[in-house]
Amino acid sequence: MIVVMKASSSQDEIDRVARRIEESGLKAHISQGVEHTIIGVVGQALSEIRDMLQLLPGVDEVIPVSKPYKLASREFHPQNTVVKVNNLTIGDDGVIIIAGPCAVENEEQLLATARGVKACGANVLRGGAFKPRTSPYYFRGLGMKGLEMLAKAREETGMPVITEVMAPRDVELVASYADIVQVGARNMQNFILLDEVGKLKKPVMLKRGMSSTIQEWLLAAEYILAQGNEQLILCERGIRTFETFTRNTMDISAIPVIKRVSHLPVIADPSHATGKWYLVAPLALAAIAAGADGLMIEVHPNPDQALADGAQSLTFDNFQGLMSQLAPVAQAAGRKLATPGTKVEP
Repeated sequence: MIVVMKASSSQDEIDRVARRIEESGLKAHISQGVEHTIIGVVGQALSEIRDMLQLLPGVDEVIPVSKPYKLASREFHPQNTVVKVNNLTIGDDGVIIIAGPCAVENEEQLLATARGVKACGANVLRGGAFKPRTSPYYFRGLGMKGLEMLAKAREETGMPVITEVMAPRDVELVASYADIVQVGARNMQNFILLDEVGKLKKPVMLKRGMSSTIQEWLLAAEYILAQGNEQLILCERGIRTFETFTRNTMDISAIPVIKRVSHLPVIADPSHATGKWYLVAPLALAAIAAGADGLMIEVHPNPDQALADGAQSLTFDNFQGLMSQLAPVAQAAGRKLATPGTKVEP
């Protein structure tokens, strides 16, 4: 349930309601808007609690929330969440571009890609140091060496970096190198991992599971939010359907749905959604038109030599072509491309 405070309510009255919620064995989540303060009640709240809260001074109304995800819902948090990554913001009127190779293969490949995507206007560098692969015999990343190379690329280019964490034991390690910690599609319901990244004081990006419903995705987000980390970004990366022509089926409709039911920013990953480089641009444009707060694009100097996902990776020229198409679409949707930020300190 949510407690809507009167516009005239004092801070003491707000604090009193929050204390009473905590005394009842529940958690209070305060969201202060322009006109009203909303206090979300997190936990199994009984009807008696609702009646008690309704009687407290400063309370306008108490509204039951039917959605199983509370903290992720727009009812609890009417204003859009804006995630800050150094001096870059995600979730406002700017469209951010995350670009880079699927996997960090070597220093030369990563630095060349970092320089190339930055020159084209990308805001964040992606690169996998730990890679979950379908087969144990595929390239699974460089691990610690990959993290060190990402740190070097950040130092040289000034771009913040995002990379995936796969195991709870590696959360602190990955977070010490990454500016955004990614939880991949295969780990969307790894609840122990979600709890651990929820304890971080650093932005997290949660990808939708390949066979997950939107509600399951938001409930996974709830795990992270419930641990106190509100710097959370969602990523739509396509879902598994009966269609075999593409790697996955890009669920464009998920973007406006998330915007309607949740306050969290959502970006789109058309590279993993399609698995084919020539489909990346049209779906990237569609995602921006649908309201996505950003894109994650795989780019590689030589896709035919890539150790992972070469078929869906753009060359520098193709990435530059995509970037030139994005601005008019973003403008038509009332948005703009985010400008690259100043240098990030390692």
